Amino acid sequence: MLKKGWKINSILTGSCPRCQEENMYVEKNPYKLKTIYDMHEECSHCHLHYEIEPSFFYGAMYVAYAVSIAFGVAIFVITKLFLGLSTKVSFISLGIGILVLMPVTARIARNIYINLFVNYDKDWKEHS
Repeated sequence: MLKKGWKINSILTGSCPRCQEENMYVEKNPYKLKTIYDMHEECSHCHLHYEIEPSFFYGAMYVAYAVSIAFGVAIFVITKLFLGLSTKVSFISLGIGILVLMPVTARIARNIYINLFVNYDKDWKEHS
């Protein structure tokens, strides 16, 4: 169980980075591709406006690149070193894995990006 107040909790669950009470996304399932980027405008609990400035989440593209690289390295290491598959099969697995994980990568990148700028605040009511 992830502890409330930890950034990793907000990143993995997609919850509001300030109060960690509400999911930032309209649809929790990232594999519903039509709504993958549909977010609430603000948190219904602490009223944090998620898009801090216009085009705020464009920066998440850089984070998505890094997350994709991390997933790719993990997939390759698992398939090549641990499972002992051939290099060709490992690269095919890498390509398929990256494609399958794209929606998750996109969401995690957004979650990481907003968590770089917004910290958990258990006393958010007093600071509002």
